Amino acid sequence: MTGKETKAEREARVLKVLEALDREYGTEYVCYLSHETPWQLLVAVILSAQCTDARVNLVTADLFKKYDSPQKLAEADLKELEQDIHSLGFYHMKAKNIISCCRDLVERFDGEVPETMEELTSLAGVGRKTANVIRGNIYHKPSIVVDTHVKRISGKLGFAKEEDPEKIEYELMKVLPKEHWILWNIQIITLGRSICAARNPRCRECFLRELCPSACELQVKGGKA
Repeated sequence: MTGKETKAEREARVLKVLEALDREYGTEYVCYLSHETPWQLLVAVILSAQCTDARVNLVTADLFKKYDSPQKLAEADLKELEQDIHSLGFYHMKAKNIISCCRDLVERFDGEVPETMEELTSLAGVGRKTANVIRGNIYHKPSIVVDTHVKRISGKLGFAKEEDPEKIEYELMKVLPKEHWILWNIQIITLGRSICAARNPRCRECFLRELCPSACELQVKGGKA
């Protein structure tokens, strides 16, 4: 990949990247946070800030047995809930947000998780990222979730230039076909965890290496990645 890429060339490369991702990882919708109900996923996503999904799943296995409804979390003792989620970090704010969020679920939405971006982001602890997880996984609404993997790898691929997650979301909406918005997050998380790690990306092993400007630059420079 040399020289400035034209719009037509980038559109063609986007399709090749998506085809390669589909071949490698499939097109099944997968959620890495364990949950049985929409409200459990909402709580799990709030807990997942600055924490791995695996760690959250360990905590919610017991948490959702102790608090088996939004009502019980809405009525939870703050200090007790803090202890329940202590191992996840930022537990003071997370506990406060979860109680407030569940109170709103009970009082404003009859215990149901709302569907619209406006309603979701009106809940404590819920930003666009969390709202998009819910909209994509629960309501199957085309949504792009910008986590650390998506931010980093979308930049490496040349599909996004911004630093702010919301701006990256809008950039990717223009680049990716709508039917692939949800899959992008699922597939890129897998890529980021298995090959394109932040500290030590294994570009020579990556099935996207011929389509990735960052990998091509390393090859030209004789990099070892």
